[in-house]
Amino acid sequence: MRRIALAVILAVSLLVAPRADSQDNRAGRVYRVGHLSSLDEPTVNHAAFHAKLRELGWVEGVNIAFENRFAGRDRERLAVLAAELVRLRVDLIVTTGGVESAQAAKMATKTIPIVFATAADPVATGLIASFSRPEANITGLSSINTDLDAKRLALLKEALPRLTRVGVLRSPIDPSGSAQVRAAETAARSLGVQLQIVDVSGPRNLADAIDTAKKQRAGAVMVLGSPTLFEYQRSVGELVTKARLPAISAWRQLPESGGLMSYGADIPEMFRGTAVYVDKILKGAKVADLPVERPTKFELVVNLKTARALGVTIPQSILVQADQTIQ
Repeated sequence: MRRIALAVILAVSLLVAPRADSQDNRAGRVYRVGHLSSLDEPTVNHAAFHAKLRELGWVEGVNIAFENRFAGRDRERLAVLAAELVRLRVDLIVTTGGVESAQAAKMATKTIPIVFATAADPVATGLIASFSRPEANITGLSSINTDLDAKRLALLKEALPRLTRVGVLRSPIDPSGSAQVRAAETAARSLGVQLQIVDVSGPRNLADAIDTAKKQRAGAVMVLGSPTLFEYQRSVGELVTKARLPAISAWRQLPESGGLMSYGADIPEMFRGTAVYVDKILKGAKVADLPVERPTKFELVVNLKTARALGVTIPQSILVQADQTIQ
């Protein structure tokens, strides 16, 4: 009887004992994190992500390892790379570069946790059902660029009161593009501004896009907050400088390269927030309990040197809001 009792006690203890790989017993385990991106290569934002992970105790090669996959502009390749990460049985997938990479990951798996670093409008594009209740295995942070495009247009009009026509650079392959254009058109009507939509299919037609905007008598250029267009900001800045067109976008790289202004979410801060979500999930948090976060930090950068060259007087109402002015 004693032997039977001992056997029962041992069986029960094995059932209730914590697993060796639970969040309380993670010592020695190396978590594999897949990184799927629609960009061509890592950016300074990725550095912010990795720096925050190190701050939280995650050291690459010690307790975390990354499987990086960059699809570039080849959207069909995103699906292939997402499936590859699933086959590798990674513990979590981080997506960067906008909605497309997150959509590809979502199509590839219903079980592996997915965290997206930025997504302009995740609800309108069908990525999530709502900010407070995302899908069972997907969450992340949204740049809310669809909402902010209206704010950027208002800033242009405030800086250029006589502005009546704006050339809008759009990426035709971005799933958020249609929602962004609709939001910009609604804002344009209230501001008394007409929009001229110009598609940018790649870096090779940037010069033609700027030239088209100028030929159609645009008084300024606005770059829609599409992650696809992020990589071209420095080129856009150089081109609008040559064309003598005031320009605004979501990213500070534009005014740093000669554009007039930028206004948008602090993207490095969002990537740090993504690292916090990765940390929580790897430590046992349920994805369904983590709502999609909106940015809490925004950045307005004004290039006063460009303003002087264009003969534009930036009003005090904008200057007092500026986080940085470039002299």
